[in-house]
Amino acid sequence: MAATWSACAVRGFRALWLAGLLSVAGDQLARVALSILVFQRTGSAALSAATYALSMLPALVSGALLSWLADRYPRRRVMVACDAVRAALVAVMAVPAVPLPLLAALLVLVQLAEAPFSAAQGAVLPELLGGRYEAGQAVQQVTTQLCLVLGFAAAAFVVTGVGAHAALAIDAATFAFSALLIRAGLGSHPPPATAESESGTTWWRRIAAGAVAVRRDRTLGTLVWLGWLALFTVVPEGLAVPFAHQVGAGGEWIGVLLAAEPAGAVAGALLLRRVARPVRVRALGVLAVGTSAPLVAFWGGPSLGAALALLFVSGLCSAYQVTAGATFVQLSPPRVRGRTLGFARTGMIAGQGLGIVAGGVLAQLVGPAAAIAWAGTAGALVALAAAAAWARRRPDTVSAALPAEA
Repeated sequence: MAATWSACAVRGFRALWLAGLLSVAGDQLARVALSILVFQRTGSAALSAATYALSMLPALVSGALLSWLADRYPRRRVMVACDAVRAALVAVMAVPAVPLPLLAALLVLVQLAEAPFSAAQGAVLPELLGGRYEAGQAVQQVTTQLCLVLGFAAAAFVVTGVGAHAALAIDAATFAFSALLIRAGLGSHPPPATAESESGTTWWRRIAAGAVAVRRDRTLGTLVWLGWLALFTVVPEGLAVPFAHQVGAGGEWIGVLLAAEPAGAVAGALLLRRVARPVRVRALGVLAVGTSAPLVAFWGGPSLGAALALLFVSGLCSAYQVTAGATFVQLSPPRVRGRTLGFARTGMIAGQGLGIVAGGVLAQLVGPAAAIAWAGTAGALVALAAAAAWARRRPDTVSAALPAEA
């Protein structure tokens, strides 16, 4: 366990880690506030899910078009600028007179700035941590999921106590503090020198470089496939409000439902860190199937308690994403690392948004429990194909090619 937390000895990592926790806490509070507000006003599961998905779908554009900034400009500058922009936009959202359609438009703009931030952050971490990189990823996973657990569990009470607009003001403040932490605690981290040599290339080629690198490397492509499976397992998040209504649970249980899967992910990440890396890498396919499989049991219309247990088990297996993500980053070519990360995150986040929207529409037709069951069934089948593809990539060879763990 001490090896997992060794990454915290690196000053720059501590700054990024704390900044990330602040942003996650504020973001989850804002998402839940908007979702509850829309469902209360409209009574529509589809619109409630669509509101939640608005924090994900813009990545379909921004990840593809803006991630190249992380390989072009000093990465600290990119992150600070993105946080400053997001703080300003969310501060406008916090004004009570702003109508819901404008709030939705501003939320889209906020999310557009997320892609270059995440690409720059992801490209910096391997440079900061070296052999401690996966340990740092595990720390981020555990603490971020814990933050989600606490944030989701408390969100309904916070929104009831201070109101949706005050929750948005808190979110704006977290972005501002994040920018200050990164500016004070992180070095400049200029992009690789090879990035300068791309100054003569076309804008489109700079954008497409990450996707091209993934397409040419089957191992990277399979790791992206494993990551994008999250589009199926995110559906219960978007349907937490209508599912709680379906099983007759009070509003206070919405946060608990949302917290069940992150709680499992925390436990899974801690357990996986006790396993040797070659075993973790080999297990990626099996755990990917295990993330979707518990959702199949929603065909039986589970009670609230059974649903919480199933979501916890799904989250437990989802911890494979830490190893999959770390392996992907470490194998990505350094000169286009920001763009490969941007490409991978674009598909994952946009896919999650589309999955939530599709789940919401399906829930209108067949009910929330059945919609979650459909997502779990489809996810398990696609995960089986991804697991077979990963087995063909010879995981032991992949593990041997990674930098030695510190």
